[in-house]
Amino acid sequence: MSTATPRSSVLFVCVHNAGRSQMAAALLAHLAGDRIEVRSAGSAPAETVNPAVVQAMDEVGIDISAETPKILTTEAVQASDVVITMGCGDTCPVFPGKRYLDWKLDDPAGQGVESVRPIRDGIRTLVEGLIAEIAPA
Repeated sequence: MSTATPRSSVLFVCVHNAGRSQMAAALLAHLAGDRIEVRSAGSAPAETVNPAVVQAMDEVGIDISAETPKILTTEAVQASDVVITMGCGDTCPVFPGKRYLDWKLDDPAGQGVESVRPIRDGIRTLVEGLIAEIAPA
């Protein structure tokens, strides 16, 4: 009888609608499903999302406005083994014994879709690597 390796609980914390973190949240939700929980440390009206970000995500079949992360809570961080942050500053609580990853990417705000595509593709690479390492199917 084989012993299954327990799956890590992964939490992604973003500032919602902040361009790159909006793309990362949507890609995580799309590619990882319920294997990675997405929480927001802040939010803004959906109409403030950079149109270039919306277009770049539409190109890969993801409706960015369909993904609305839950609000960040201390309990969510405590319940996770791995916490990924993006654009959160000091808004994410830190607890001992957790693995923290801080994804730093260029912010596409104010740039055309040609500038956003490489950022989207870089996020996809990070997401796929994370899923393979931490939350395999």
